[in-house]
Parts: sequence; structure tokens; C-alpha cells
Amino acid sequence: MRHVRADGYPEFAAARAAHLYRSACLLTGGDTHLAEDLVQETLGRLYVKWGRVSRAENPAGYAQTVLTRTFLAHRRRRWSSERATDTFPDVPDRRGADADTSLRLTLVQALAQLPAKDRAVIVLRYWEDRSVQETADVMNASSAAVRTRCVRALARLRELLGEDLAVYVAP
Repeated sequence: MRHVRADGYPEFAAARAAHLYRSACLLTGGDTHLAEDLVQETLGRLYVKWGRVSRAENPAGYAQTVLTRTFLAHRRRRWSSERATDTFPDVPDRRGADADTSLRLTLVQALAQLPAKDRAVIVLRYWEDRSVQETADVMNASSAAVRTRCVRALARLRELLGEDLAVYVAP
């Protein structure tokens, strides 16, 4: 059996797990159980390759790439899956009282209605704040394909949310 060198891995995993989980929740459209599974699978894959990953220029970026590709691979699998509910669990807001939970829930619900690749583009470009080229590299696509998918996904989100988002934002 191959010996895996894990110097610094526990610290890295502890520091990045919450961010990976938030990204996974957005990718899965709010399915917290699938998000947890994706994060665990991502961290497992990173552990196996930690010797090489730890020497990379941006291990956090590598982790996000693995998470996105794991999500896309999961969506390509042909199987039926059950969702016990379509409501979101009551989770306390950790960012303070002024955060607008109704807007966030509305956005997550709208993201859940997008196809997996559109959701991935939106999360990478606007949640992760990646460039078109970085997004293209993560998704194994051309930058033109990413730009096109991004425009279409944003148009679909606008269609789902309506033109006036002010109703979701507290005055």
C-alpha cells in the first residue's frame, strides 16, 4: 500500500471545509446532504494527492476545481435520486442580523432550477469571482463556451427572479 504524506493536510482541510461547503450548497441548489457528500469526496481526493497538491501554487483553487468537477461528474451519472423535501432547513445566520435571508433563499431556489453546468458557471464566475479563463479551465471548456453559458444562465436567472429584485431586499 502506498504511503500518503499528510503534512499540513488537517489544517488545510479544517480551514477550507466551510468555504467548500458553501460553494457545494450553491452548486447543488441547496441540497445540503449532497453538498456534504461532495465536500467529503473532494477532501478525500485531495488527501490522496496531498503531496503534489501541497506544493501547488494555489491549493485552495485546486480544491475548488476538484469540487466543481466532482459536482459535474455527479450530475452526469445516470441514476434516480430522491429528495426528501424541497424546503430549506432552519439554519441560524452566522453573518449577522442585517443579512437578508429571504433574498439568499430566493437566489438559491433560482439556482436550483438551472442546469448543472449553468449553475457551475454562475457559482465559479460570481461566487468564486473567477475569470472567464479560470472558469473555462475548471470546466474543461473554451472561454467562448463559458461566456455563452454565462450569458444564458444569467438571462435564465433574470427570468426566474423577475425584473424587480427590490421586493426581496429589505429597505
